[in-house]
Amino acid sequence: MPQSVSFYTLGCKLNFSETSTLARQLKEGGMQVKDFRDGADVYVINTCSVTEHADRKCRKVVNEALRYNPQAFVVVVGCYAQLKPQEIANIPGVDLVLGAAEKFELAKHITDTGKRQQASIYNSPIKETNTFVPAYSSGDRTRTFLKVQDGCDYFCSFCTIPLARGSSRSASIADVVKQATEVGNMGAKEIVLTGVNIGDFGVQTGEQFADLVAQLDQVETVNRFRISSIEPNLLSNDIIKFVAQSQRFMPHFHIPLQSGSDKILKLMRRRYQKKLYKERVETIKQEMPHACIGVDVIVGFPGETEEDFLETYNFLNELDISYLHVFPYSERANTTAYKMPDVVPNRVRGQRVDMLRILSEKKKRYFYEQHIQSQRTVLFEMEINEDMMHGFTDNYIKVSTPYDPLLANELADCKLENINKDMIVECGDVNVLQMI
Repeated sequence: MPQSVSFYTLGCKLNFSETSTLARQLKEGGMQVKDFRDGADVYVINTCSVTEHADRKCRKVVNEALRYNPQAFVVVVGCYAQLKPQEIANIPGVDLVLGAAEKFELAKHITDTGKRQQASIYNSPIKETNTFVPAYSSGDRTRTFLKVQDGCDYFCSFCTIPLARGSSRSASIADVVKQATEVGNMGAKEIVLTGVNIGDFGVQTGEQFADLVAQLDQVETVNRFRISSIEPNLLSNDIIKFVAQSQRFMPHFHIPLQSGSDKILKLMRRRYQKKLYKERVETIKQEMPHACIGVDVIVGFPGETEEDFLETYNFLNELDISYLHVFPYSERANTTAYKMPDVVPNRVRGQRVDMLRILSEKKKRYFYEQHIQSQRTVLFEMEINEDMMHGFTDNYIKVSTPYDPLLANELADCKLENINKDMIVECGDVNVLQMI
């Protein structure tokens, strides 16, 4: 039986919550969880959905693990492991590949950890992966990522997530509330609700995401909740208005757009057009003028002409949003878009990414400037960086102040004074609001 394990996570917040849960399970079983560089007996690599870089990233992490312990037993789990198990099994040094369902049975698969000539694969068909397994991140008492939903039924033409994670499923409201309460009792001040398509919460239980939000707002052990990312067609006006009057849900929304061209949205098989997206943003700003709004955008999708891209650029430029997450379109096997004509050259994709990232910096600076000289509530992190500590306001403005141990993992009232060269707002007067 191995004595120690180390984890490495690639990808999204959902992956981090699941990695933390796997680590807790093994720790409760008697294994020591080690730092990656400390030469563990077992290395577990949790991978993201396959992209053009997934194979290279996975190989690199495997090689690094074996550098710290050449005899380490290497396990690969996650979305890439579900989609391309044989490809991973062929990576030198990999001993075990576990699919979407099997990863939560990790403990039973690592009783025999002798190095193998050929990796073993346990990978059920994704249609059989229909059980919700709860998870939450740990290790940072300030903020926890709480998984409330998994899988997706949407099948957007560019996305492999339904093939990697299966159909939409979630916990019950009662179970999520119980887990959130426990996480708060452990010292976390903020919970970020995560999932693949969290607005689709309750599809199996007959419950609604709006009802989950209302129930979580009553959890007294947690100071803050954030909604990680929610589809515009599932972000109802009722949810927006509830957040506007809530004491615990922060005025911060991250809403995927992907394209500001209705033509491209249709090719992507998105379930809305830009008119609805604009209405959602306007409603948020009407109810919460100070709210932060983040946007996901994909550029260079097959068939995206220069005119289509400029339509997206101008649409975003005119919207009252706060920042962008910009991605070049990435070909993914087994998707509809993979076979589409009119492929956009990588060079052009890169140019469009650069243009939108510059726009994002302008949007972010403008949003920050609107709040200079205002008072906002900040939750400070535990980490220190060059004698400075950082935190985030309720509306997701990143701030810094000289390190003070009394501020770590505490809520404080801060005056936002100026934006530094790193696009971080420096705090003036800082007054702790709550000591727990």
